[in-house]
Amino acid sequence: MQPKTRIDKLVGSHALALSERLQAHRAQLFPPDARRELRKFTSGEVADLLGVKDAYLRKLDLDGKGPSPETRAGGRRYYSPQDIQALRQLLEKGTKSPGTYLPGRRDGDHLQVITVINFKGGSGKTTTAAHLAQKLALDGYRVLAIDLDPQASLSALHGVQPEFDLSDGGTIYDAIRYEDPVSLRNIIQKTYFTNLDLIPGNLELMEFEHDTPRAILERSGKLFFTRIGDALAEVESDYDVVVIDCPPQLGFLTMSALSAATAILVTVHPQMLDVMSMCQFLLMTSNLLGVVAEAGADMDYDWLRYVVTRYEPGDGPQNQMVSFMRSMFGEHVLNHTVLKSTAISDAGITKQTLYEVEKSAFTRSTYERAIESLNAVNGEIEGLIQSAWGRKGES
Repeated sequence: MQPKTRIDKLVGSHALALSERLQAHRAQLFPPDARRELRKFTSGEVADLLGVKDAYLRKLDLDGKGPSPETRAGGRRYYSPQDIQALRQLLEKGTKSPGTYLPGRRDGDHLQVITVINFKGGSGKTTTAAHLAQKLALDGYRVLAIDLDPQASLSALHGVQPEFDLSDGGTIYDAIRYEDPVSLRNIIQKTYFTNLDLIPGNLELMEFEHDTPRAILERSGKLFFTRIGDALAEVESDYDVVVIDCPPQLGFLTMSALSAATAILVTVHPQMLDVMSMCQFLLMTSNLLGVVAEAGADMDYDWLRYVVTRYEPGDGPQNQMVSFMRSMFGEHVLNHTVLKSTAISDAGITKQTLYEVEKSAFTRSTYERAIESLNAVNGEIEGLIQSAWGRKGES
């Protein structure tokens, strides 16, 4: 008879071995003394981002206006993310339509807080949140990404390995805990993306789930569902958009994020089991939000949208499921979908997004199909942000 294994010891040894291997993998990809940097963008990519012709960028350079690109083999011109922001500022000064090149908030516009949720893993929630935050930053918005998931995948995508880099705290838990909370400004990290800051996550976030029932019983301090919103109020003027990647469960963290939100994005993998799971998730969300609303939370949102992720257009049952969702929810389903793509999953192996990797790493058609689908989805969300600020149809 084999001796029994203590499961806590076994799982712990597996976690330790995996953690060490992941740390070695990271050191191989990004040596400890190397600072992670975003690649430079071709003049064609920059022209697309700015909505101008490549020839116009060349003329600006020849006229000595704006940043000078790096010239590589074949005369190809490359701009850094800082160069792109400098070009935006230059072009904005000369435009007749304010916000054409710097599309963020103006006086009177409220901070957009987009909470990305799904109850079932594998829906592409973190990938969707990461690509949205990065594309908004590339488009000239000041963005804060918050990793609210203890599994911290969003943090890992931005070069933060929780068990090594956050051993002394540094998550939003520090700012929303019930005893001795710190200033949110103290935990915000700059990323290698111009315009994008990050509040990383780790297992410490689970403490909020454990602390809150006691705080409710003791009626100590402010209500749990106001804590993320109150923390964000401190830095509200620094950002145009906040993107929150929620944990895949309806706990106190998610409820607080939903209370802080001005908009909700629900990721959906278009398969029957996933949609059935989402149905239960929506029922629970509705019931819990109703309780929170009765306790005084503001439940008014600018918009709620379902985004179909990991979509395979040639899959008949998936097409049926997408049609079913559109017939049920109408305009609440985004018109565009995030395609399932080896380009997105391959980029993830090196803890990168499709906006970070060199497109030469993929076959041209694979990369272009994937990036077009991401840009279409993110462009649709950007339109919703602009509409919430009362600027529908501008520029």
